[in-house]
Amino acid sequence: MIKDYNTDVQTLFLQMMVTNAELYTRVMNIMNPENFDRSLRPVAEFIVEHTTQYSVMPDPTQIKATTGTMLEQVPNLEEGHYDWFLEEFEKFTKRQELERAILTAADMLEKGDFDPVEKLVRDAVQISLQRDMGTDYFADPKDRLNKYFNAGGQVSTGWPQLDRVMYGGMSRGELNIFAGGSGSGKSLVMMNIALNWLSQGLSGVYITLELSEELTSLRTDAMLTSMSTKDIRKNLDDAEFRVKMAGKKMGKYRVKGMPAQSNVNAIRSYIKEVQIQTSIKIDFVMVDYLDLVMPVSVKVNPNDQFIKDKYVSEELRNLAKELGVLLITASQLNRSAVEEIEFDHSHIAGGISKINTADYVFGIFTSRSMKERGKYQIQCMKSRSSTGVGQKIDLDYNMETMRITDDGGDEDQQRAPSPNQILSQIKTTSQVGSTNEVLNDTVNFSPKHVVADVQSAKLKTLLNSLKK
Repeated sequence: MIKDYNTDVQTLFLQMMVTNAELYTRVMNIMNPENFDRSLRPVAEFIVEHTTQYSVMPDPTQIKATTGTMLEQVPNLEEGHYDWFLEEFEKFTKRQELERAILTAADMLEKGDFDPVEKLVRDAVQISLQRDMGTDYFADPKDRLNKYFNAGGQVSTGWPQLDRVMYGGMSRGELNIFAGGSGSGKSLVMMNIALNWLSQGLSGVYITLELSEELTSLRTDAMLTSMSTKDIRKNLDDAEFRVKMAGKKMGKYRVKGMPAQSNVNAIRSYIKEVQIQTSIKIDFVMVDYLDLVMPVSVKVNPNDQFIKDKYVSEELRNLAKELGVLLITASQLNRSAVEEIEFDHSHIAGGISKINTADYVFGIFTSRSMKERGKYQIQCMKSRSSTGVGQKIDLDYNMETMRITDDGGDEDQQRAPSPNQILSQIKTTSQVGSTNEVLNDTVNFSPKHVVADVQSAKLKTLLNSLKK
């Protein structure tokens, strides 16, 4: 390994590129003229500009005429020389980028600009040549398919109907969003899935930027113990016993409250600290919720929700990939969704920016009456890897314990009818007669009375399906 990448070594790098343009092609993704000595920087800049514009390496004569520096071609290059060049040029680039990042970070710290520092240093450390040749599509189809279906994800949500929509469950490294109006139960949905994953032996963290750690934990207590919060208050010893006994069979779980306007770096730092201090392997992360997170990479006005959410959703998805975790967050629906019974992209607060980044987006449709009847409905608004868009999942809800469960449903069930389909059915099947006919049917029981009863029953069934 070279310890001092002086001008002689840097000159040799450029000479080898000019001698064999293929070498330059293999390092062009990390080639930065700023990394070279000032005396060689014009040469590196000219090589980059010329190859970008003309797709060919300039010869030594062109370089001499343009920059005043003569680069001699290196004779008798062999395969071993190529390997040396690639290895050393990667180390040289990483060292130069990291050195510059540290100097820049020092200036930022003096100005109190802390947030971009970690990203700046991390990007420099992660510089590398492209050695991954990708997937050989025809080589081993079965192994490739098994890798997709088994290796990275398809972790059951604990709700069979939702799993079927997602072709098996949620995957690590993806961004999943549950959208709902104020009071629709976004947090409850996330807490319930977290509990389902804990029951599978997975470990995770629940990060709340809205509710307190204590209230979030209390709600989970109710779900876990099958006790209402009122009963928990009256029977603390019983609740403690049930929670501790259940904890022996479940994964590890941390609930962390963070201030609103925290950023993804704060979330990342907390997760890493948990892993270091507790040795817990984090399998899932819940962020409650996306709209309250600020981006790291850019400074934006919190009121510019479209731009803010675009960067936050990208950073959360990158975090999920970086850590290899299951990640769920939530988002608000806008005012236009208040009177709607079917949600689409236009109902997401802040616009479509976060939807474009997310792998799955689900809408939560519920109401006070539905909760009292023990019903919750999840609507698939976006699916990156299945055909689930438009499908609805009806779940059972216990208002006392706040537990959301799934009886599995009918695997072959049809999609719930849309309002237009329902209206069409009503129009084509209704046979309501005149007022006189109805009065006559009431007095003189006739076949028309039977028809009216049948149509009334159908209408009630169709309307009830909207309320679920």
